Amino acid sequence: MADSRIRMIGFDADDTLWRSQDYFDQAQLDFERIVGGYVDLRDARLHERLYEIEKRNIGIFGYGVKGMVLSMIEAAVEITGERISAADLHRIVELGKDLLRHPVEMLPGIPEAVAQIAAEFEVVLITKGDLFHQEAKVRQCGLADLFQRIEIVSEKDTQTYARLLRVFDLPAQRFVMIGNSLRSDIAPVLALGGWGIHIPYHTTWAHENEAEIAADAPRLRRVDQAADLPQAVRELAKVAAA
Repeated sequence: MADSRIRMIGFDADDTLWRSQDYFDQAQLDFERIVGGYVDLRDARLHERLYEIEKRNIGIFGYGVKGMVLSMIEAAVEITGERISAADLHRIVELGKDLLRHPVEMLPGIPEAVAQIAAEFEVVLITKGDLFHQEAKVRQCGLADLFQRIEIVSEKDTQTYARLLRVFDLPAQRFVMIGNSLRSDIAPVLALGGWGIHIPYHTTWAHENEAEIAADAPRLRRVDQAADLPQAVRELAKVAAA
């Protein structure tokens, strides 16, 4: 019989280990204030139009701050009918620089939870986004030494997880992924036969909510705080071993 015991735990990074979306949300508000000097925001559907452009550009720019800023510039030019000034375009670029410079702020209880889990299982970090930015955050977070591997990928889908599991030489049923995004952290791993622990964040980019998973999915657990993660992992490990 194949060994079904849990061996490895994967962690997402942004909004699982440290704050991220809060800063993107603030940049969005600042962007809307800039463009609001040219158009009536109530008529412009600015939030929706920016998301449409960002989503359309993911395949070109990828995820992260730089792709967001390029999409903001495109949206600003389009929505203002090319009337936006060079000075205001420069302000949009500065929004991106501020995001890239922002220090890493760990979420409450995360360092302790990761350390506890790492004492019992192999742990890996799997995150997506801009390579330079993600590498910088990993360096600053203070947890890098706990992870056996750190993988920064361009997309987190079933193909990516399947490739990583081959690299780890690990069947999906022995892998648990922890993250805040149902679309990127949970659904692909469940689809491969793995396990997931969803730890929701209070704000999530709309793109990451595009997944349908039954709340009672048998290989899924949900926790509301980092302190509950070690016990949730142990419970899944017990179920898997049985």
